[in-house]
Amino acid sequence: MQILNSTPEDIDAIFKLYDAAVEFQKTVSSKQWQGFERSLVEKEIGEKRQWKIMEGDQIACIFAITFNDPLIWNERDKDPAIYIHRIVTNPDFRGGSYVREIARWAQGYARSIDKKYVRMDTWGDNQKLKDYYVSCGFGYLGVTVLRDTSGLPKHYEGLTLSLFEIPV
Repeated sequence: MQILNSTPEDIDAIFKLYDAAVEFQKTVSSKQWQGFERSLVEKEIGEKRQWKIMEGDQIACIFAITFNDPLIWNERDKDPAIYIHRIVTNPDFRGGSYVREIARWAQGYARSIDKKYVRMDTWGDNQKLKDYYVSCGFGYLGVTVLRDTSGLPKHYEGLTLSLFEIPV
């Protein structure tokens, strides 16, 4: 297993994984992602913020990071943190505990760039996913209601989110 930056050649595979994730979300929830702009992923790749986990020559999992997330984290966004978004496991690799691997990797990465927290969010009512994130080492911080979703993907409209954090 290797965690590497995604490349422009990975974009089609990334979007296939997003599509697979939405199909899975439809089987377990009434909420699904509403699609992402290709330009967003291209920007993340260019800024080295889109990552992939490789198992041999296959992409097993993808995720993105950012260094600011003010619309979700409000005042806490002033803290030095990295924020993990859009974790997607390839259906052929489900059950591989990739969130645990991402959490370990993110702690080391955050330390290396002088950040103090690794943070992430999920839909506020997804108890199974909340329990899983806690089992992966994240502390549960509670629920937040989004006041302003301009600039966020469409699926954030009208949501409450559960917030998670690992101090580094």
